[in-house]
Amino acid sequence: MTHPITVGVDGSDESRAAVEWAAWEAVRRGLPLRVVYAWNGPSHEAVGGPDPAEQASWAEALARAAARTATEQHADLSVSAEVLDGGPVDSLVAAAAEAETLVLGSRGHGAIVGFLLGSVGQQVIAEAASPVVLVRADDRAESEAAGREIVVGQRGAPDDSAAGLRFAFETAAARGASVRVVRAWSLPPVFAYSPGSLKLLDEAGGLEPLEKKALAEAVDPWRERFPDVPVTEYVEMGSAGQVLLSLAARAQLMVVQRRAEPSAVGSRIGSVAHAVMHHAPCPVAVVPHA
Repeated sequence: MTHPITVGVDGSDESRAAVEWAAWEAVRRGLPLRVVYAWNGPSHEAVGGPDPAEQASWAEALARAAARTATEQHADLSVSAEVLDGGPVDSLVAAAAEAETLVLGSRGHGAIVGFLLGSVGQQVIAEAASPVVLVRADDRAESEAAGREIVVGQRGAPDDSAAGLRFAFETAAARGASVRVVRAWSLPPVFAYSPGSLKLLDEAGGLEPLEKKALAEAVDPWRERFPDVPVTEYVEMGSAGQVLLSLAARAQLMVVQRRAEPSAVGSRIGSVAHAVMHHAPCPVAVVPHA
């Protein structure tokens, strides 16, 4: 079954940029585009409130207009449009489950806007089964041709970052772009040193060479799978969020991960993804991983 690139719209400048981004991505990957408007219709007509039929008609017209814009820009692209009922969080999470990628508009350096207000947007990103890409109002598809990289964070063992690396390499292959894989590290506390870890450090020649070795082991399978994608491996001491953001100006897309399994306090995005999606000046992909 072919999964579409799905984009949520709300009529804002951010969502218009998201439609443009999603349409180009669908063309590159040879996938259909699904335009959705998440609307929670009133259970009863409030006295003096807007007419529900008019609201529904407006929502349908907005979704169709966004789909028409995508079709006008990409004549061969298969585009559908629909209004999702049942509440924005549940509707968009369900749409993401049927999508290759869910694309949403977001306000730069701040919270997500439109139908994703405050905690609603956080919940969609935290619960979506597919990658969610956040696009700012000033993100334009043509800027992706300026030779900028796809920057992706890597941490832990190879399996810990496989989902994010897969998304980054697949996207780069579809765009003819390069990938910069970033691993941030910090000095461990004294009590973390054990005879086994000291032996590994001695064999690697120190902490930074050990981190470079770990990064290479994570990247090698993807180099082999995507031999035509240029790759730069980058290791820097510091917090992961700060290191990634220091490279954001050179990125056409930044890819971060978040845990798919709920924690004891429910679904969460994680501090690194949270920092990047709020402060990176480029589109950000948040990829769930086990």
